[in-house]
Amino acid sequence: MNPLRLSRNDEMTMNELKKNIISKTRFLSGLLLALVLSGCVGKTEQIPLEPVELPVSFSITGSVESEGKWWQAFNDEDLSELIELALGENFSIKSSWERLNQLKAQYRKSSASLFPILEGKASGTHSIEYVDGTSDKNDNLFLGLSASYEVDLWGQIESNVKAARLDMEATQADLDTAAMTLAAEVAKTWYLLIQQTATLVLLDQQIATNSKALELITTQFRVGKVPFADVLQQRQLIESQKGDKMLLVSQKGQAEHGLNVLLGQVPGTEMQGIPTQLIALPKLPDTGIPSEFIQARPDIRSSLLTLQAADQRVAVAVANQYPSLRFTASLDTIHNSTSTIFSDYLASIMAGLTAPLFDGGLRKAEVARTRAVAAEKMHDYGQTILTAIGEVEDALLKEQQQQKYIKSLHAQLELATKTMEQVKERYLKGVADYQRVLTALTSLQSLQQSLITAQKNLLLNRIELCRALGRGWEYSNTEMYTKSQVAIIGKKYM
Repeated sequence: MNPLRLSRNDEMTMNELKKNIISKTRFLSGLLLALVLSGCVGKTEQIPLEPVELPVSFSITGSVESEGKWWQAFNDEDLSELIELALGENFSIKSSWERLNQLKAQYRKSSASLFPILEGKASGTHSIEYVDGTSDKNDNLFLGLSASYEVDLWGQIESNVKAARLDMEATQADLDTAAMTLAAEVAKTWYLLIQQTATLVLLDQQIATNSKALELITTQFRVGKVPFADVLQQRQLIESQKGDKMLLVSQKGQAEHGLNVLLGQVPGTEMQGIPTQLIALPKLPDTGIPSEFIQARPDIRSSLLTLQAADQRVAVAVANQYPSLRFTASLDTIHNSTSTIFSDYLASIMAGLTAPLFDGGLRKAEVARTRAVAAEKMHDYGQTILTAIGEVEDALLKEQQQQKYIKSLHAQLELATKTMEQVKERYLKGVADYQRVLTALTSLQSLQQSLITAQKNLLLNRIELCRALGRGWEYSNTEMYTKSQVAIIGKKYM
């Protein structure tokens, strides 16, 4: 009989062999527990959800509940479609999705360590031996199974799996943050384009008005009622406005290019259907309370999950200082006939104990390092909370003051209009010089442009507030637009 095989007819049967191996395994396990009875892996401290003292409420709040996608409160169908298009086609968002897929795979890979590893092997040999002119053929078939499993005595493997899961969830929150930022950038660029389009329309109107005034002044000059300097000043005003228009056309083109990039389109494609008037500001949303806010905002959630992952890695480093226990088992058989391949086989079970004795302080240093990383993540978490609250308060303050500024602009515009009417009448009567007319006209038209810009800034402040609140919508839990839907939306603007 082949000495590598154990026959069923041997004195020690397979059942006896298994009992012997199990007995020895129990002995090793008992020895292992005795070695570490005096030491245990300490649990890490619970992470506080609010590492900084939070205010009771934000300084200003509204009455409108913000639910779902924040931009829907703007009641702007064009904006909603553009944001959906960007979320489906933006390349940075696609990259974020792939990063999330990587972490999902890493989590599944780590989870596999919780289960035994089973491997199979097979091989065959064919040989011919010639002796005294005769040949002897020999065929052998080898089959084998091997399994290994590490007992997670101190929760090291489980902590590794938890860390991988937390990394995955943090990346998912990062995806939500990227989507919120992208939506805000699309909205800001869209209303910037509308403001620039509206300003171009206003400039054309102002140039037309000033051109008519130039004709009137030229007529006055020809009959000797005004000096030629008045004609030159009016021409200079018109040329100045034409120059402003040229610059604004360039800026509008750059904004279109920026929006093209956000939408995942080639820059240079002209945008179609841009409105010439800004929408009215929606009602102020309910800002809620800061303790709920920090749980909803995705970048804060990501920071907390990253901190929790670092905390789990501290547990891994601590557990790595203690012994580990691994079981291995194998089943092998070899025969020259497939019909009798399982008649003889060799089975073995082994338990292996590995304990660190001396490593020059390597494991202790790793514990110290992971604890320092966790402490760093704790500070980052607190800083993220403070920065987020500051962004909300900044947006609320800017909106409050911007509304007051717009009210002041309306009052200034009313006064400038009355001043212009009076100065123009006095000029036509010959009792006022043209310089006063030009000053009043320039002030009036400048205020008209400033009002459009201020209204745009008010909308941008609200967009920033919605982004800063960061609640009501998780992009990673929604379905992306299909390519056909994206194509239909894209045709409307390209």
